[in-house]
Amino acid sequence: MSDGTFVRGDALGALAQVDEGSAKLVYADPPFAVKKGFHARPEAAHEGDVRERAKGPRAYDDTWPSLSAYLAWLVPRLTLAFRAVHERGTMWVHLDHHAVREVQHALATTFPRDAFAGEIVWVPGNGKKSKRGVPHAHQTILVYKKSDDHVWNEKAKEARVPYADTSLSMHFTRKDEAGRAYRDRTVGKKTYRYYADDGRAVGSVWTDCPAMLANTPLRAETTGYPTQKPEKLLARIVALATDAGDLVVDPFCGSGTTLAVAHAMGRRFFGSDIGEIAERTVRARLAGADTTFATAP
Repeated sequence: MSDGTFVRGDALGALAQVDEGSAKLVYADPPFAVKKGFHARPEAAHEGDVRERAKGPRAYDDTWPSLSAYLAWLVPRLTLAFRAVHERGTMWVHLDHHAVREVQHALATTFPRDAFAGEIVWVPGNGKKSKRGVPHAHQTILVYKKSDDHVWNEKAKEARVPYADTSLSMHFTRKDEAGRAYRDRTVGKKTYRYYADDGRAVGSVWTDCPAMLANTPLRAETTGYPTQKPEKLLARIVALATDAGDLVVDPFCGSGTTLAVAHAMGRRFFGSDIGEIAERTVRARLAGADTTFATAP
C-alpha cells in the first residue's frame, strides 16, 4: 500500500481519478492571476542573494488573456474538486486580491447556495506596503462544505494559539490540583472550564504562520519552489478539517507541502501538478519524507 498518489498533469484530468465524495479535505492553491511568471531558486543559489530566484528555471506561468479566461480555466477544475469532497469534508480555495472576489462570485453561482462555510484571512507577514492606497498584505482562503456536519477539530493543538498576556493575568488566576492555571465561565446554567496551557481556538485571521518559514534558504522545509506555503499553515488546515487516515487532495500541489504534511500527520494524499519543476520538487520532497507513493498517468 502506498501512502498516496502523485499525478503529473492538468488538474482537470487528475481530479477525474479521485472518487466522488472520497476526500475529507481538498486544498486548492491555484495560480492567482497575477500576470507574471514564477521562477524556482537554483539549487546552487547563494543564501541571501535574492536575485538568484530570477535566474532560476521558470516553475509556472500565471498570465492570462483576461480575467474571464482565468475564470473559465479555474472554475471547472474547482467544480470537479468539489465533487471529490466527502459529505463531512471541506474544500479550501487559497487566493489573493487579484481574483478572489470574482472566483467567489463564480462559485456562488456554481455550488449550492449553502456550500460557502466562510473564509480565512492569512497574513504571510511580508510587510507589503502601498504608496498609492490600501496595501495588499493578506491572502484569502475560501472554505466550502458539503454539509453542516463537516469535520472541524478546533481542539487540535495545531488549531490553538496562546492566550494574550492580558487575558492570562486577568482571568486565569486559579490553579487545579495539578498546578494548571484555569478559568471558569458560566453561560446560562452551565459552567465551562478553560485551561491556560490549552490555548484558545484560532480565529479567522491567521498571523502566526509566516511565509518566510517556507521561503528562506535557512529553513529545512524550503524547496526553492516559488509561492511555497509554510508547513505550519497546512498542518493547521489538515488538523482542523481531517482525522487520521482521511484522504487529502491537492490538485495544484506545487512544492508538495500539502502532501508532505498530510503524510506526516497520518493522512493519505492525492496530489497533482502540471509543471516539470513541481514534479521534480514533489518527488524529492516525498522521498526525503520516507513515504511511498504511486504515480498515475
